[in-house]
Amino acid sequence: MSIYAAKEEVAKRKSVGRQKMQPARISYFEKRYSRILREGLKEIPAIKVAPKKRGRVKQHPAKNLLDRLQAYKQETLVFMYDFRVPFTNNQGEQDIRMIKSKQKVSGCFRSNQGSKMFCRIRGYISTALKHSLNVLDALRDAFNGNPFVSSPTT
Repeated sequence: MSIYAAKEEVAKRKSVGRQKMQPARISYFEKRYSRILREGLKEIPAIKVAPKKRGRVKQHPAKNLLDRLQAYKQETLVFMYDFRVPFTNNQGEQDIRMIKSKQKVSGCFRSNQGSKMFCRIRGYISTALKHSLNVLDALRDAFNGNPFVSSPTT
């Protein structure tokens, strides 16, 4: 069993118009999440550290991830508390992918103003796509002085 069960339950509730999950269900999934982390702790291999090293003891990268998932439990499970928050951040990663590709191809932006203009245009295109608008029509309208402006409720 994984945390995907919580994702599926949130999706079912959203599909029938619900705005939140009952506290008992939230508690159930929080306990389940903690149990998954405890089980994961048992699977992490130990790291052999040479004696006489100063500073913190080195941990396995999986242990670092596990510690972070535990410390940020509320943030990781926020999709259960607030249905407006997506389960993943894939959209955010997709939004910055074009900027990173541009940097790879060009090596850099020639000026700060150029990078700001590029980001503003890409942001406008991304917003138009998220609102199911035709990008070329949205750009044409913007150049004609009638840009699409999303409202906070859309």
